[in-house]
Amino acid sequence: MAAMWQCQGVTRLAAPAGGVRQGSLRELNLALVLGRIAAADRPPSRAALAAETGLTRATVSAVVEDLVAGRLVTEAEPTPRSGAGRPARGLVLAGDGPAGLGLEINVDYLAACVVDLSGEVRHHTVHRADLRPVSPTDALARLARLAAQARADADAQGLTLAGAALGVPGLVDDTGRVRLAPNLSWRDVPVPELLAALPPLTETVEGVPALVVDNEANLAALSELHAGAGPGSFLHLSGEVGIGAGIVLDGALFRGVRGWSGEIGHIPVRPDGPPCRCGGRGCLERYAGQEAILAAAGLAGADLPADTASVRLAQLAEAGEPTARHALHEAGTAIGITVSSVINLLDLDTVVLGGGYAPLAPWIRPPVLAEIERRVLTAAWSPVTVRPATLGATAAAVGAAGSVVRRIIARPAGWLARL
Repeated sequence: MAAMWQCQGVTRLAAPAGGVRQGSLRELNLALVLGRIAAADRPPSRAALAAETGLTRATVSAVVEDLVAGRLVTEAEPTPRSGAGRPARGLVLAGDGPAGLGLEINVDYLAACVVDLSGEVRHHTVHRADLRPVSPTDALARLARLAAQARADADAQGLTLAGAALGVPGLVDDTGRVRLAPNLSWRDVPVPELLAALPPLTETVEGVPALVVDNEANLAALSELHAGAGPGSFLHLSGEVGIGAGIVLDGALFRGVRGWSGEIGHIPVRPDGPPCRCGGRGCLERYAGQEAILAAAGLAGADLPADTASVRLAQLAEAGEPTARHALHEAGTAIGITVSSVINLLDLDTVVLGGGYAPLAPWIRPPVLAEIERRVLTAAWSPVTVRPATLGATAAAVGAAGSVVRRIIARPAGWLARL
């Protein structure tokens, strides 16, 4: 699965006050050239990069040599042409240099993923298990074993892990502490400290944190954004046992004041509805979470993990099984009621159904659209698109790994400094 995101423009680093030092100028040029290569639709030549960036050809050549030596860029095969002269060789992101390790903890599975600089997934493993009765320490120990396997596979492929990112279904503060994950019954869990002994997560590259912990729905939304198919502003729903949302506005993830935006699963659909694990009543998760849909479809207690549950529900719905179809219609109605409020508030034009919702989109999407048309004030002249996610259930882990390599693209000098 190559080239799974498109860089949204070029990161420009601010020059330090009092003029630009030679080292700072080199850092700026490295980031500028690598950003152009990453964002290009076709491999640019050195001459094209000089024309686009305004740098001299000599400067571009020197920068490219540094990037090639650092295994960040490689030369593509030249495109044949009929004119005179030797065809220019284009430049592409290297697939055999630094890579990102993406990790995910969810209610009923763990995942580990390795993505190289070009965006290709080089390793992906899922371990299915109900983690609700498991302590945070034990759950992270299992995740550590998956991370070790991912690192071994990356080493065997000649890749170097440059850092790691972990997605969790809960509220994460800026230190990586999970303040609350209701569906896991986690509260104030110091995840980075508990994982501190894991080698793939303790190696640090300048400018690339060894471990970043984030909300899994945020990482899934970023993955969708950088997959190349995502619009500039959208609401991404991650449908698992819990329901999270990533909000992207004008090409950037909206995190809120404390970084805790997107807890759409705990918006009440009916304030007097059944109690939720968060302490509230009638939350969206109680009507459209995985367990709620399975129960309504007559599959309560079937012990189906997230990916298998969606496949099973899709099979039943495809076969016309009335109970499954009714369950999906009711879930879609609840989702539509909730996202209509978000759309009225933020003026979004796209809703992306991700996670376990992606394979169920043919049956969830119609009632979602019906509620949007009924409840969104501008729907009559400004229609809203509802579509399945590009990556589906793998989005959070892939997005986590991708966030690592995007930081290298934004600041390649940090990677080169370690060589």
